[in-house]
Formats: sequence, structure tokens, C-alpha cells
Amino acid sequence: MAEDGVVGSADFPAKRPREEEENCVSSAAAAMETETAKDPDCVSGVIPGWFSEISPMWPGEAHSLKIEKILFQGKSDYQNVMVFQSSTYGKVLVLDGVIQLTERDECAYQEMITHLPLCSIPNPKKVLVIGGGDGGVLREVARHSSVEQIDICEIDKMVVDVSKQFFPRVAIGYEDPRVTLNVGDGVAFLKAVPAGTYDAIIVDSSDPIGPAQELFEKPFFQSVANALRPGGVVCTQAESIWLHMHIIEDIVSNCHQIFKGSVNYAWTTVPTYPSGVIGFMLCSTEGPSVDFKHPVNPIAENDDSKDPLKFYNSEIHTAAFCLPSFAKKVIESMAK
Repeated sequence: MAEDGVVGSADFPAKRPREEEENCVSSAAAAMETETAKDPDCVSGVIPGWFSEISPMWPGEAHSLKIEKILFQGKSDYQNVMVFQSSTYGKVLVLDGVIQLTERDECAYQEMITHLPLCSIPNPKKVLVIGGGDGGVLREVARHSSVEQIDICEIDKMVVDVSKQFFPRVAIGYEDPRVTLNVGDGVAFLKAVPAGTYDAIIVDSSDPIGPAQELFEKPFFQSVANALRPGGVVCTQAESIWLHMHIIEDIVSNCHQIFKGSVNYAWTTVPTYPSGVIGFMLCSTEGPSVDFKHPVNPIAENDDSKDPLKFYNSEIHTAAFCLPSFAKKVIESMAK
């Protein structure tokens, strides 16, 4: 994470008269045409020098960050990769125009997607990470002393290399001797895994478009279940309750059909993700019961390490499963 900074407040101008608004719209459109020719994708032409996250996954809205400097632009075999220095959130990693992490708020995602599952079972030993090429989940898994083996399968080597270069405090997870990196397709990797291999699988995927689409489909969840031991757990990125309830419904439905243990939905706040929140699907296979809402494998919250936990604690673990009424109603209905 970047040094604990506070987003500065901004002065908001008074509303323009209608005629002035029309002129502003025309000027903005012209600016967009001019800037598009010379700026990278998703650098806003309406406000030059700002990154704007625009996607059909959240139509009609955009989140913008001011760019201090573009540090890297590249195109891998799978996606466009960009890193820029922002004014308020430190360095930012962007894949295909969508923010994956920022130095300032990455802890909220990495710590929750990791410790929600791993703190819910006693003594996890073998853990698999699908996706998560930035290394942040590896960093968090490595906090668990009981873990003996950490495998990661990331399809895009460029994401790994760029993260090591520009986000060393995130990618430090790769330095743990328990980690084995497999560069390749996570779906194919899971199909080749012997049944019952892992205690926990963490699926740190991007949105269900492009290379991550298969990671949201029923056959993939079946492969995950096969790779887990009895009473093993999976935690997968599961979108925003404000934007993607239709996707969440499908995920919940698939998980109830496949996982015969516990099936729960949790969420956390990440300011630079669309709508400011992101969800997690947590499931267990048939076997020893798992109560995801009450951690049984606590992790030190006030350790003396150089990089202590910044977001996760046992209270927020339990609170993560408290859903607003509209989401609770839909998700609970899928269990019937």
C-alpha cells in the first residue's frame, strides 16, 4: 500500500446556465475527438490527464483518477496492460481498461479474498490461487504458518512481470519459497489436478469478459469442487451487488448445485472498484462442516511484521456476510 494519504477535497462549481452547459458538452466532445488520437485507451478526453474506467459491465457511469504519469503500456497475448501513477491512490494497475488494483486500497481486496476462506478452516496446508498474477493473494496466503504449499496458475505472464516491476510490495508474495508459479490456463490446470488435492482454492479473477469468462461458468466450479478435499473451501471474486445481481444470481445458483457444504456471499469496500464494493462467493465441499461467518483459524491482527494487516480483522470477517435487504432477499431465494 502507498503511504496512508487522504483524498483531497475538491471544489465543485455552481451549476452552469443551460446555454453554457450546451457549449460545454460540445467542447467536451471536441476535446474527446482530439485526445483519443494521441492518448491511450481509457484516458479521458473530456478531462485530459484523467483515467476514466468505462465498460459495458457498468453502463452509464465511470470512475476517474487523475494521472500524474503513465509508467507502462503493453499488450500481452490476452489483454492490454497499463500502469500509471495517480494523484491520490498511488500506482494503478489496469487490464483492458479496468482497474485491478491501486497501492492505496489493494489491501481491502487482497486481505478479504484470502483470509475469509483461510480463517474459516483449521490448519490449511495446500492452497491454490487461480489468477492473482499481481501476487497480492500470495502475500496474504503466506501469512498462514500452517500452509506448506502455495500453487498459483496465472494465464498472463506480463501481469506477473509488470507487478514485480511496479508493485513490489504486492508481488512480494512470489518470494515465498512455498510458492510455485504455473503460467497457463486455470481451467486446464484444474482439470489436471488430482481429486482432493487442495484445502483451499482462491479464484482472483477479473470480470467475466475476455480471458476470465470461463472462471464464472458451471464446469469451472465443478473442477474446483473436484480439486478440493472433503470440507475444502473456495473463495472467488463475485462482482458488485449494486451492478451485477444478475451475474451473482447465476453464480449462487451454480454453487448451490455443485457444492454440498456451505454456500455464502460476502462483500467488502474497495473505493476504486465500480460502485465501491466487490463481493466474494465462499463455498465448501461435503465433509467437515464450515461456518464461514465465524472464523476458527484466527490470524494475528497486530503483528510486528514490516507489513501488518491493514484491513482484515475477525470483526470485519463476520460483518462481511451481513447483506443489505435487497441482496439478501435475492441470494437467499437461490438456496430454496
